[in-house]
Parts: sequence; C-alpha cells; structure tokens
Amino acid sequence: MRSLERLAIGKVSTVDRHVLADILLRAVTAAVFGMFAIAAISRWLAAPTRVTLLLFVVENCFTTGLALVSRMPVQRDWRPVSLFFSLGGTYGCMAYNLTPGIHLLPETAGASLQIAGIAWQLFAKGSLKRSFGVLPANRGVVSHGAYRVVRHPMYLGYFVTDIGFLLANFSLFNLSIHCFQLAMQVGRIVREERILETDIAYRCYRKAVRYRLIPMLF
Repeated sequence: MRSLERLAIGKVSTVDRHVLADILLRAVTAAVFGMFAIAAISRWLAAPTRVTLLLFVVENCFTTGLALVSRMPVQRDWRPVSLFFSLGGTYGCMAYNLTPGIHLLPETAGASLQIAGIAWQLFAKGSLKRSFGVLPANRGVVSHGAYRVVRHPMYLGYFVTDIGFLLANFSLFNLSIHCFQLAMQVGRIVREERILETDIAYRCYRKAVRYRLIPMLF
C-alpha cells in the first residue's frame, strides 16, 4: 500500500514539475518575443516603407500568441535535444539582422510572399485550433484542412514567410540564420514524429499524407 502511495506521489510530482516547466517556457517565450518586437517595431517606425519588417513582427506575434494559449498535451518530449530543435525552429528567425540588406526581391514582392505564408499559417492554425505548442507532443491527430496537403503545414508557412523577408533583406548572415532555422525545423519534425508514430491514428494519417514539409520533396 505504501509503495502505491509513493508511486502516486511520484507521478503527481512529475506532473507538477512539467506544469511548472511549461509555465516557465511560456514566460521565456513571451519575454523573448517582447524584446524582439520592441527592436523590430522601433526600426519599422524609423522606416515605415519596410513592410516586410512589419509583417515579420506580425508573423511572430501569431506564432507566439498561439504558443502561449495552447492546451497542455497528453504527451510531450522535454529532452534537451528536442528543446533545442523546437526553440531553434520556432524562434531562430528572431536572430535575423533587421537592418536593410540587399533587395534580391523588391519590398512588395517579399511582402507578397510573407502574406501568402501568413495566410497559410492561419489556415493551418485554424485546422489545429489550440492543438499547437513549441515542444514535440501528442495533442491529438489532425488530418483535415491544411493537414491534407503536408503533415506539418504550419512549418511550411514559416518557411515561405521567412523566405519573403530574407529575399527582401538579404545578407549572408541572414541566409545562414535561415539555413540554421530550416535545419532546426527538420530536426523538430523528426522528433515530433517519433512521438506521434506511437499513435495508430497518426500511422494511418502518415500513409494518407506522404510528405512532411514540402510536397514532392520532403
């Protein structure tokens, strides 16, 4: 009887630690985004024609806001490598140099790509509702809406939006950040699917939707 009580107490303690860690992660996320937003908006106010910079803030506002109100998952991967991939993939773009770079695309063309990426993210997030978060987790299998196209459509939206900003504000530093973030997203996808593949519903979904991120490629 005592061993059962100790086991129950141990489980409760583990849950409490995970709840506290989740609250801390959300607080850090909000703080990092706040500092990024202040820096980016101040630069945009100094140069209001930089629409790509404003849209860059809007995109990250959506991402951070949804992460802050997401529901607690049934299963989540708290391992350091998963934390590294997840934070790098989600917020690595905040390391971009926000000063004007080389215009490989005109500002309007870059902004158009960003708007397309943001619209796709909203479509994907509308399909997910509150089943969204930073760390790899099983929050239930979603197979409708944008999830009929690729298995990780929100990350595809990030990729398109960030490409729009990169091409209108190009530098070798920003290119290296973009490549780093893309590598983090791929690692994040692999970590997420390791958790989800234990769910028979996800294994069936994976057979129906072949590609993870980019149709016909990956």
